[in-house]
Amino acid sequence: MGQQEKVTTSLADAVGEEIDAALAPVDAELERRYPGDPGTRRPVHTVYVPGDVFAADTIRSWGERALAALDEHAPDAASFAAVLGLDDELAEPVHARVRAKLEREPVEDLRIDFEDGYGNRPDAEEDESAARAARLVAEAYRTGTAPPYTGIRTKGMEAAVRARGIRTLDVFLTGLMEAGGLPGGLVLTLPKVTYAEQVTAMARLLAAFEETHGLEPGRLGFEIQIETSQAVLAADGTATVARMIQAAGGRVTGLHYGTFDYSACLGVSAAHQAADHPAADHAKAVMQVAAAGTGVRVSDGSTNVLPVGPTEQVHAAWRLHYGLTRRALARAYYQGWDMHPGHLPTRYAAVFAFYREGFEQAADRLARYASRAGGEVMDEPATARALGGYLLRGLDCGALDIAEVARLTGLTRAGLEGFAAPRRGAPAG
Repeated sequence: MGQQEKVTTSLADAVGEEIDAALAPVDAELERRYPGDPGTRRPVHTVYVPGDVFAADTIRSWGERALAALDEHAPDAASFAAVLGLDDELAEPVHARVRAKLEREPVEDLRIDFEDGYGNRPDAEEDESAARAARLVAEAYRTGTAPPYTGIRTKGMEAAVRARGIRTLDVFLTGLMEAGGLPGGLVLTLPKVTYAEQVTAMARLLAAFEETHGLEPGRLGFEIQIETSQAVLAADGTATVARMIQAAGGRVTGLHYGTFDYSACLGVSAAHQAADHPAADHAKAVMQVAAAGTGVRVSDGSTNVLPVGPTEQVHAAWRLHYGLTRRALARAYYQGWDMHPGHLPTRYAAVFAFYREGFEQAADRLARYASRAGGEVMDEPATARALGGYLLRGLDCGALDIAEVARLTGLTRAGLEGFAAPRRGAPAG
């Protein structure tokens, strides 16, 4: 055994203590503003259904219509793979998993729409639609037929529609309370936000509802839709969206990009309004940076090209949707909007292919990192977090199975979660 090195220091303990005291406010600020991802399941999409169209069988109907589209336009794995350009080894597993998903859980996140998809109706009619939505949502959770996440989008905080939006939200939430309480997967969406003060107003509204019903403070959170240029860049040149996250007092759960309203706001012509337009990329990049570390998740928007009509037309729409979804996933936008049942096959095909293509490499890298073994890539703790998160998202959506992940990584789900969401300042795993 070699000679033990003598270790000496020069600084008094008081120096470190003084630094700790000086940085204590910064430490607290970091914990408050950047708590990290909540670690909960993240839906791969949000499906929008107008409030007057939503029915008890909406979820099952979407699944059946999506399966019917597959049966008509790509009845087997080979034909589906040919449309999307899937590799041969992915064709069968992706096709099988897509069909199983559509049968078991066709929608992961449902938003009942009382804004653009609903329009302006007489107050009595919207009241009735909101009350009916609450009743149906409560019944779905009671019978176990609800998707993992469900909620509503009301009209926003703009002066012309503010009172109507507040009332619809009140009717819906009160209806849920009277039917037994707020479900765990409840999600609320605030559209057309331009100023941080509108976010503060929404937070105040939800706090008032919680106080009225004796709910735990902070029980109600909400998503912000980014649909205006003012929501991205303020008049003084700062990023408004960063202010909005803080203005909610911890209630913001997501930022959703509104493809068509935002594009139109910037003057993009209708033919070029799309999720891959440079203006869209800029907005989402600002959203992504503003939300990083805050626990607020960023969602991509939608395409308005529907897979309907003759097979050739459906295939073209499928290829477009599949390509946009894969593009978003590569840019770390793990959620998007789907506007039609025909979008479900390609949403899940893109998501499943994304996770299955990179599964073995990700599992090998994480296993090597966990065992401190060497390899072709020297991964950092931050990359281990990314690898753990990647595998967990694949498991949650159904792209991967826990048995195959455990076989290649040697890790349980709890072990994966330890890498994906370590405590602040602690190494991954």
